Amino acid sequence: MAIRLYRAYTPGTRNRSVSGFEEVIGSEPQKKLTSNKHLSRGRNNRGVITSRHRGGGHKRLYRKIDFRRDKRDVLGKIETVEYDPNRNAYICLINYEDGEKRYILYPRGIAVGSIITSSTKAPISIGNTLPLTNIPLGTSIHNVEITPGKGGQLVRAAGAVAKIVAKEDQLVTLRLPSGEVRLISQKCSATIGQIGNADANNRRMGKAGSKRWLGKRPKVRGVVMNPVDHPHGGGEGRVPIGRKKPLTPWGHPALGTRSRKNNKYSDILILRRRRSN
Repeated sequence: MAIRLYRAYTPGTRNRSVSGFEEVIGSEPQKKLTSNKHLSRGRNNRGVITSRHRGGGHKRLYRKIDFRRDKRDVLGKIETVEYDPNRNAYICLINYEDGEKRYILYPRGIAVGSIITSSTKAPISIGNTLPLTNIPLGTSIHNVEITPGKGGQLVRAAGAVAKIVAKEDQLVTLRLPSGEVRLISQKCSATIGQIGNADANNRRMGKAGSKRWLGKRPKVRGVVMNPVDHPHGGGEGRVPIGRKKPLTPWGHPALGTRSRKNNKYSDILILRRRRSN
């Protein structure tokens, strides 16, 4: 996928780039596969902001994605490749032999008209879903399950891909996009190939309004606040934060400090931690 650049004919188009959308086959979303999307704007059930810098943005229609791929031994044909405003990956509309239609994540390199299936005996080709026990070592996969039958929870972002490193007993060793190496049950399913729209992170917004369209509100640095609002606040003019280490607005360590809780259930399954920023 290519990135389309803008000429600097306004300040907002200087250094602005967007996706080329060459892979997208224009189509209206299937009405039966969509639902209303309630935007919480970062509020909880009492209306209190629990996640800052969220709100506004364009209205969205949620597309129901088939992460389970539980329609076994039925061939499906790719009808369209569509844009999804709820994720940075594209989605595909699959028309199965029995007439049912579903959305799946778009695997990179697959074309409209291709045939895919979900089966324990499916061929190792892009878009097919199999149990990890039937996928060869070194295969690129995405939409990986953690719990058998629950549906894919790992490797679902644009351009993401995981690889099967080893198999032993009832466990498979995977190398995830973050660099983490962990064990997963061989009964879990995964889809062959890499997710499309790999250049999604190379886009440049160009102006603040582009972020507002996505529902992201402005962020204010703590050093420009008052002491009552942030631990970094206060002082005359431009002064340092006055602390040995940066803190969150609530006084917890920030910027690089690991926040993963100790003795988590999955600790014994992680062989190597993800790369730290």
